[in-house]
Amino acid sequence: MGKVVLVTGVARRLGGRFVRRLQREPDVDRVIAVDAVPPEHHLGGAEFVRADIRHPMIAKVLAEHAVDTVVHMDVNGTPLGRARGGRATVKEINVIGTMQLLGACQKAPAVRRLVVKSTTNVYGSAPRDPAVFTETTPPKSLPSGGFAKDAVEVEGYVRGFARRRPDVAVAVLRFANILGPSADSPLAEYFSLPVLPTVFGYDPRLQFVHEDDVIEVLIVASQDPARGTLNSGTFNIAGDGVLLLSQTARRLGKPTVPVLLPAVTLLGSMMRNVGITDFSPEQIRLLTHGRVVDTTQMRETLGFTPKFTTAGTFHDFAVGRGPGLLPPERLAHAVDTVAAMLPGAGVHRPYEEEPNHG
Repeated sequence: MGKVVLVTGVARRLGGRFVRRLQREPDVDRVIAVDAVPPEHHLGGAEFVRADIRHPMIAKVLAEHAVDTVVHMDVNGTPLGRARGGRATVKEINVIGTMQLLGACQKAPAVRRLVVKSTTNVYGSAPRDPAVFTETTPPKSLPSGGFAKDAVEVEGYVRGFARRRPDVAVAVLRFANILGPSADSPLAEYFSLPVLPTVFGYDPRLQFVHEDDVIEVLIVASQDPARGTLNSGTFNIAGDGVLLLSQTARRLGKPTVPVLLPAVTLLGSMMRNVGITDFSPEQIRLLTHGRVVDTTQMRETLGFTPKFTTAGTFHDFAVGRGPGLLPPERLAHAVDTVAAMLPGAGVHRPYEEEPNHG
């Protein structure tokens, strides 16, 4: 008998893609796809079960199907299709849903493997942050709200579960900002604006992970470990290298509008109120201070190497979104011309295209 894998959050496109990809694994016998709403995309040969993970009935699903592997993807920063409820509902699904799911897993003796989709947002973004976060680096200031705080709480409950069920291999994957042609996230919406508001005086370093690599690393984490690797623990997941925010604007061919930090907060609130984009406080902090994580454990312990670099991920995202207001080549030439006239011209920009395994 092959493995029986339960996947949560399958109504989202990323969850649906993972379910379809998982069915191609030779050691997987059945895939149980779970969500509170029916997906609009197909799930291949997976068995869809309409269930809300916030309710105890998820334990019955685990028991009835003799599930041995759980991949928890229903941890997200925004409602599904902006129609699944507001921030309160999202928090309930993230936190209460995870608590119920872990409680069900604890009572299910057949469960032997748990994979949880998390985020590098747990490190926060602060002015005195280290240049690079490792999995054991404590944040300078814990996230005070939003999706980042949800993720911190979720990881806390997962650690508690791992202590209570030491027989279960638990992998927590902290993803950098996920982008790609079909990415659906607040940051993808931000980059889709015709003009990008930025924080005056800041040019943060950003990391991205391609949605294709997200699928593949979830496959790796849900498998039995290969020789010399271990697929339990906490892992930062990001593409090689970093990009400055100014470089992303140039690649998109979009102008930026520098705004003083207090005004950015007001602007973000206005944009949320009119439904343009979810310009949350945590996203504003990211676009102010940036965030870079080390991925050594991903490569050496988990045994996964992303196909896409950070720059490659952003390029694929930009191509999928179409041209901006200005041709990227002309915009880059204009910016370079102006930069050459400023004091300090010729200073090396260390984050332009250099690979960075951290």
